[in-house]
This record gives sequence, C-alpha cells and structure tokens, in this order.
Amino acid sequence: MIEVLLADKRRKSRILDTWFEDILKSYPDQTAKIFKTKKNRFANPVGVILSEEIGAIYDGLIEGAEIQELSRFLDNIIRVRAVQDFTASNAVRFVFLLKGILRGELAAEINSGQVSAQELFELETRIDGVALLAFDIYMRCREKLYDLRANELKNRTFRLLQRANLIVDLELKKEAETDAEQD
Repeated sequence: MIEVLLADKRRKSRILDTWFEDILKSYPDQTAKIFKTKKNRFANPVGVILSEEIGAIYDGLIEGAEIQELSRFLDNIIRVRAVQDFTASNAVRFVFLLKGILRGELAAEINSGQVSAQELFELETRIDGVALLAFDIYMRCREKLYDLRANELKNRTFRLLQRANLIVDLELKKEAETDAEQD
C-alpha cells in the first residue's frame, strides 16, 4: 500500500522537491542558489546530478529494487560530495533526510492506519541500506583521493630531488664502484 501512495505523481514531486531543498541546505547559500536555479547540465552539473539521481534513488526504493542496484545513482552524488571535502556523516546525511520527509508526507495515512508500522519500518530499513551503501561508496572515493594525493606528493618530491641532483642512479653507482675496485 505504501508503494502506491508514494508513486502518486504529485506526492512524488513534493517529496523530491523537499528532499532536493533539504540537500541544498548542506551547501553554502550562494552555491545552493546556483544549484537550485540553473537547470543546464553544463552550467550546473552538480545541481542536475543531484536532482536526477535522487529521483532515480526514490524510484528504486519505491519499486523495490535491490539496494546494490542503486549504487550507480548514489555513486554520482557521493563522488561529488567526497571531492567537495564533506565529512562522511555529512556526505551521506542526505539519504537519512528522506525518512523524515516520508514520515511528514504520510503522516495522515500513518495516523489513520492506512500505512502500517511494518510497511514504514520496511521502507526505512531499505533507506538505511541505501545510507550504508552510500557510506561504502564515500569511503572508496576518499581512499582513491588519498592515494592520488599521496602519489602526487611522492612524484613531486622525486622531481624536486632530481632537479637538485640529489637522486643517484643506483646502477651507475654500482658500475662506478665496480670500476673503482678493478683499478
């Protein structure tokens, strides 16, 4: 029954609009304003990605898709948030926001018993699963960023040492030592 209620186009639109607005609150005001107003994929890639992917996540949750199937939609959002230096909790918080939005939207149906506690619990459990998956994706992205930064630092240090002629080719050094011993 809950799936039917949440699939209603007007209700879905309200939920997604509220969810998008709540996600934008995690950004500075000026950034949120840009994400909200520009609908062009090239002028506002982050805002467009957020809007499209939360819609796909919502549809997947309502349609009963396997949680792992939602990873590609989460990945697009989480990658951006990982690069933007969100903490892990702030990067995945947007998933949990959906719970409160759904409870508010379904308040009348919950109070009247039209939506059972069991149905709500099952949906919220699925949302928790999406949040855990989002956390895993965030951690993989951050690990990759740290690896890239560490490699860049090593390469930069190596190049500086090369420029300062502080790098010795070990093979040339061994040859020189061998030649010196033979003399």
